[in-house]
Amino acid sequence: MIEPTPVFKENLALLPSIDAIERIDLVDANANVVASIENKPGKQGSLAVYHYLQQAFGKLDARAAEHGLAVFAEHTADARNRPGAHPNVDRLLEIAAGADALRIDVVEKV
Repeated sequence: MIEPTPVFKENLALLPSIDAIERIDLVDANANVVASIENKPGKQGSLAVYHYLQQAFGKLDARAAEHGLAVFAEHTADARNRPGAHPNVDRLLEIAAGADALRIDVVEKV
C-alpha cells in the first residue's frame, strides 16, 4: 500500500499501470453496475486510483474510500468545496460517510 503525498500527481506516479485496462465497473450489492470509469483522457487518474483501491482492498468500502481520498490529495478538498466537480471523488466521500460498499470490477482490454 502506498503512503499518499499531498500532491495527486505524485501519488499517480506510485500507482500500478492502467495500460491493459479498458474500464472499471462499480457494482452494488444487487449486481447492478452503478458507474463505470473508462480509460480515456480526463478519466485516467480516477481509473488508476480505483484500480489501485481494488488491488489494495478488494472492494470499495469505507476504509478503501478514506485511503482513496488521501490519494486524490488536493482534488479531495476541491470536491468538498465544489460538489459535482469531481464525481469519482464525490463517490468516495459518500462511501466514507456511510454509503453502501461497492465491488470494483476491472475490465481488461481485449
